Amino acid sequence: MNIDEVKQLISLINESDIKNFEYAFDGGVVRISKNDGGFMAPSPAPAAMPVPSPMAVPAPVSAAMPVPVAAAEEPKAKSETKDGNKVKAPIVGTFYESAGPGKAPFVTVGSKVKKGDVLCIIEAMKIMNEVVSEFDGEVVEILVENEQLVEYGQPLFVIA
Repeated sequence: MNIDEVKQLISLINESDIKNFEYAFDGGVVRISKNDGGFMAPSPAPAAMPVPSPMAVPAPVSAAMPVPVAAAEEPKAKSETKDGNKVKAPIVGTFYESAGPGKAPFVTVGSKVKKGDVLCIIEAMKIMNEVVSEFDGEVVEILVENEQLVEYGQPLFVIA
């Protein structure tokens, strides 16, 4: 992708209602974000994508540049996990342990759960998605913190 194509993309996005745009191609990624003149925090790329999301704040729309492709990194969960069945994130989003601020968590370590019980909520694109247990058993470990961004397929709970 050359600079003229990038400028064309910027122009098209500026004239549209699109707030975020990402295009991966052989040799790089172009990421364009606009937020009424301010900066936006980066959002992690889905785990299935071979191109990792950089941890720096993206450039404003007027200064979008290709980003070189680096080796994909695995999301880091807690290093010690107990034996058991892992419940994984079905989507990329923000992990919430309860139905709202000040409310009790759906589950804690030691909670007995049955298949179909709600374990947490993952917010994606302003939609609250309930994550339910796929197993009967006891929650022996919670692998993520409240309000943490999670990747697709990232382990969230260990149920034994």
